[in-house]
Amino acid sequence: MPIIQVENLTKVFGKNTKQALKLMNEGLSKNEILEKTGSTVGVNRASFSVEAGEIFVIMGLSGSGKSTLVRLINRLIEPTQGSILIDGEDLSKMDKKALRKIRREKLSMVFQRFALFPHRTILENAEFGLEIQNVDKTERKERARKALELVGLNGYIQQTPSQLSGGMQQRVGLARALANDPEVLLMDEAFSALDPLIRKEMQDELIDLQASMKKTIIFITHDLDEALRLGDRIALMKDGAIVQIGTPEEILVNPANDYVEKFVEDVDRTKILTAHHIMKRPEAVNIEKHGPRVALERMQKEGISSILVVDSQRNLKGYVTADDASDAKKNNIRDLNEILKTDIKKVEKDTTMHEIFNVINGSPIPVAVVEDEKLAGIIVRGAVIAALAGDSEVNMEHA
Repeated sequence: MPIIQVENLTKVFGKNTKQALKLMNEGLSKNEILEKTGSTVGVNRASFSVEAGEIFVIMGLSGSGKSTLVRLINRLIEPTQGSILIDGEDLSKMDKKALRKIRREKLSMVFQRFALFPHRTILENAEFGLEIQNVDKTERKERARKALELVGLNGYIQQTPSQLSGGMQQRVGLARALANDPEVLLMDEAFSALDPLIRKEMQDELIDLQASMKKTIIFITHDLDEALRLGDRIALMKDGAIVQIGTPEEILVNPANDYVEKFVEDVDRTKILTAHHIMKRPEAVNIEKHGPRVALERMQKEGISSILVVDSQRNLKGYVTADDASDAKKNNIRDLNEILKTDIKKVEKDTTMHEIFNVINGSPIPVAVVEDEKLAGIIVRGAVIAALAGDSEVNMEHA
């Protein structure tokens, strides 16, 4: 079961909410509803689920509803309609006492502005969330110290926020959220106030932390590159509605509509598409069963000048060329080992095209794609060119 389940979540700002909801159900746009009712649609019937351990990115331009949506999730804003289930409990129906308990134990939020107390030390800032929960002083200091160590600030615990850079201050905010050990971390434009270099460092930091913590993270951003870099899945919003949910690859190579297509048109595809998307079915012979004669026949049939060689478990052993197989046939050589070449270039399935360029450059034979050393596919130069040109059939053939 997903850790978070959002169903038909809606927020209308203004007095004529019933009329606005009626017009919304009739399919009128956000601007049309505003014109007819004076009410603003903040979020329009959002539905999605978030799995445990997932980084789920909600992104969109200014005014798209993304920040309203994240505030609905922890009920900093009251929903007009819909439900928000966390571990099966509906936040939209909770009283204030139950909601406070959920916020303290299951949800922590990291804001765009660091919201640190200027006259408290870094350690005292990190332990603040535990302090208001009346956690024992010794325990809260230990938990805050461990969280600061996680984000690389263990040597700064007695300094004040003004003594730290912007990136370090944001690390304190992240440590404060982590000290609570929440099930769900809500991050609202958490890195957008940072300069580009520090922002990228914080993205790297979050990726590294997530590899060990496996937290469930809902990350809000207006930056597509950040969304593609961080998100396991992305929900793209426009005018309060979610227009597409998918993995970065799905959104890039299979946009749901013209708006999404326009949104992603300038993305550097080489950093998103992977070997998995552009690999083709490999031709291979089995070193334990086949000899040069079979290898040559396969190459002649397929019109190729070399063929990959595997064992019975599909472990990649190398390749043989048509010239070597032809000479072996003439000389009555029956063992592929005698003509096997092992200088084959290979990549993992999740290798990006950006990295593949350096591997495939100058290679006389296709590059092998492996998964745990087992042959999964091959990449030919033409597939890379086609993928860059936006040939969706090539891109999604193996997606």
